[in-house]
Order: sequence, then C-alpha cells, then structure tokens
Amino acid sequence: MAQYRLAHYLALCGIASRRQCSRIIEASRVTINGCLALHSTVIDTDFIDDIRVDDVKVLKPEDKVYWLYHKPVGVDCRLIESDPSSLLHHLPKGPRLYPAGRLDKDSRGLLLLTNDGQLTQRLMHPDFHHSKTYHVSVDKPFDELFLATMAAGVTYHQASQNVTTRACLVKSLASVQFEILLTQGLNRQIRKMCQTLGYRVIDLKRVAIGEVELGDLPETKRRPLTAAELSMLMQPIGVT
Repeated sequence: MAQYRLAHYLALCGIASRRQCSRIIEASRVTINGCLALHSTVIDTDFIDDIRVDDVKVLKPEDKVYWLYHKPVGVDCRLIESDPSSLLHHLPKGPRLYPAGRLDKDSRGLLLLTNDGQLTQRLMHPDFHHSKTYHVSVDKPFDELFLATMAAGVTYHQASQNVTTRACLVKSLASVQFEILLTQGLNRQIRKMCQTLGYRVIDLKRVAIGEVELGDLPETKRRPLTAAELSMLMQPIGVT
C-alpha cells in the first residue's frame, strides 16, 4: 500500500509538476467522487477513487518514460490541441508526455519529454540550479566587454519590475556566436539580456541540460534517455 498527498499523486499520474498540480487544486479544478478536492486529501493507491481534473478522469500512474527531443523553430511548447504549431501534435499517442521546461517558439534544440511530474518540477524550479547550455548567434560581432557583462548578470525590465540575471558562464564560439550556461530560466532571458546590451538574437539553440547533451540528434527526432543520462538528472543538487 502507498499513500500520497493529492498534489503528489496527480504529479505521479503525469498531470503536471507537483507545484502546478497544487495550483490546479487551489483553482477548484479537481474533484474526488464528485466532491471538490482539498490539498489535505490523502490518496491510497490500493483504493483509487474517481478523481477528475476539469471533469476528465485521472488515469492511474503509467510507467515513467523519458525522451530527448530536438525541437525545431516554429513548434510551440504549449500543449494546445487547436494550435497547429503545438508540440502536442509531435508527441506519441501514449503515454501522455509533457515538456520538462520550455523553449520559445522561435528557439530550437534539446527538450526533455516525460510523464514524471517530480522530475519535471526539479528541472523547472530555479532553486535546484540545473544548468542549461545554449549556443547563441547575434546580429553583429561582440567584444570581451559584452561577454563579461553577460557573465556578471544583466539588469532589465520585466513584468513591471527590474530583474538582474544570475551570474553565468559565457564563452565565445565565433565573432557573432557564443555559448552560455544558465542556472535559471527567466522568460526569454537570453534574448532580453542581449537586447539590453544592444544585440538581437538571430538563432538560439539549447544543446545540453546538465550533462545530458543534444549531440547529433536531427531536428523533429526523439530518442529515449539512457540510464546514465537519467541518473545524472536525478542526482541531488544543492538547494539555495
């Protein structure tokens, strides 16, 4: 017998990350046997009730799967069936998969797909400091001051407030291309950092998450994570 708090159980079922499942419960979108569900509800896996999200029955947890996908430019990571550009139309029929983090529609590269809500939460939450590596091309040559400023942290305006990006690693790859390793994932962060310094991003490609690398996987193709790659993603990382 196993027992889980409701948000944890919904995450195990692949509904979303645990934090997102908590928000779904708070929004009164979850019912159990026709009654509104509470955060304090404990689910006993030996006696599964009729649990629904937006009146759609929640299926029992599926075996966990982990895929690496090479997202091309033009694919939107939001899973909206009515949107022809949605990632949803590039996923297999089953099991239900979700992106563990997002890439902008106009960005490309490595995207992890899984039905493991707990891993998704770890990868998306900035406090876990999972590094993500990008190759970025801009519209004109840059100098050492640009690289140093990017690495030290850039302040820009977002959502009615000023934010300063966390210090990161940056190195030149060519006169108009650099590699940047981030441990946070603010909305359109790299593009806004470059824009603040007077540069426009021409191409943005994520090439690694932690030690898991995109390698030569072609665009639109996917492959399962190896046991070694999954183990690296599961490694405990210090929380701030």
